[in-house]
Amino acid sequence: MDALLEQLRAGLPAEALITDAEVTASYAHDMASFCDAGAPAVVVLPRTVEEVQHVMRTATALRVPVVPQGARTGLSGAANASDGCIVLSLVKMDRILEISTVDRIAVVEPGVINATLSRAVNEHGLCYPPDPSSWETCTIGGNIGTASGGLCCVKYGVTAEYVLGLEVVLADGRLLNTGRRTAKGVAGYDLTRLIVGSEGSLGIVVKAVLALRPRPPQQLALAAEFPSATAACDAVCRIMERGHTPSLLELMDRTTVRAVNATASMGLPESTEALLLCAFDTPDPAADLAAVGALCREAGATEVVPAESAAESELLLQARRLSLPAMETLKPATMIDDVCVPRSRLGAMIEGTAAIAEKFGLTIGVVAHAGDGNTHPVVCFDHTDADESRRARESFDEIMALGLGLGGTITGEHGVGVLKREWLARELGEVGVELQRGIKAAFDPLGLLNPGKLF
Repeated sequence: MDALLEQLRAGLPAEALITDAEVTASYAHDMASFCDAGAPAVVVLPRTVEEVQHVMRTATALRVPVVPQGARTGLSGAANASDGCIVLSLVKMDRILEISTVDRIAVVEPGVINATLSRAVNEHGLCYPPDPSSWETCTIGGNIGTASGGLCCVKYGVTAEYVLGLEVVLADGRLLNTGRRTAKGVAGYDLTRLIVGSEGSLGIVVKAVLALRPRPPQQLALAAEFPSATAACDAVCRIMERGHTPSLLELMDRTTVRAVNATASMGLPESTEALLLCAFDTPDPAADLAAVGALCREAGATEVVPAESAAESELLLQARRLSLPAMETLKPATMIDDVCVPRSRLGAMIEGTAAIAEKFGLTIGVVAHAGDGNTHPVVCFDHTDADESRRARESFDEIMALGLGLGGTITGEHGVGVLKREWLARELGEVGVELQRGIKAAFDPLGLLNPGKLF
């Protein structure tokens, strides 16, 4: 410990180092349940690329593991500390270095808050589409680490589609530049895409070149009430099959709707079994909403309520944004799954999850990025009750098995981290795991970067 601190201090300002045990303990884990976390030896908050390089050179020399962190809003334990590690928190590297309206790019440091970037580029008539639910607090570096999605993915895609280039500090302190600033480019292997979603296991992102889009028109939304989740999922299939491109297509099941009502008195229909929210940011959103409303009625919707203004639309969408906070009020703890299935199997996924909730005697609410088939079952439980905690963990695993059985994936946007490490091997298979371990070894031969995650 003394040697580690001495070498770190040689290249870092005093304020960049935190050694107080009570403070370092607060950096030990992200927001995931059922994920082990160790006690870090030290927390480092660098402000420059050179300081990050110094940390990695020191870690390599002394063979000390390093756990990169952003805002710790993750839900898979990917930012959890290991015993004796250096926690490398990048939140102080929070500068927007460039916004180019001609090239439609932004160059940012990893600690930039997603919402801060969005508002900055909006002032230039541009937008950065990826918008995770935690966009007011999560960082771009964290978004890149887990390949985050968000509410607008159905039309605009996920983080990986907006990362053009990266500056990355490798495990030994060398600086790697990947990708480009240009609109297109295919020189060599796509190392940028490889690093996006690698959860800090291949290198430390210290700069990112992000693609921007023109700011779209204000969106209008509608809410459609259904007598069953199956009917709501049928409507989703009809909407996508007819070629519509909504900017948002979200689903809330009965449990979630009632939780939101109880928390925020939103006045949502208590009789609904599923609520579908759809929005368009097209030149004529009212016409698009009318067409989608008709499809919802064909699928069995009992009520379709289109918004007539942006303010009304925002009120409808606020219900979806409140879903997770509302579910967290039902029990002392929640565990949020992140299973993505083909859109055509969305109904089977939600029905299967309801059956799992009944089997284990638990409250499990489902919200979904329905246009992507990306479901978020939220398992509510009392973490002080050993039996209920056991049932919660078992239900979580059964939900993932259900998703794989329906041709899906164990994570659409939250990442693997610690929580789904065993399940990653099941999804990838023996050959897939072998190749991914080989890639990890090429980038990080000593295994110092975020050990115990992914594999």
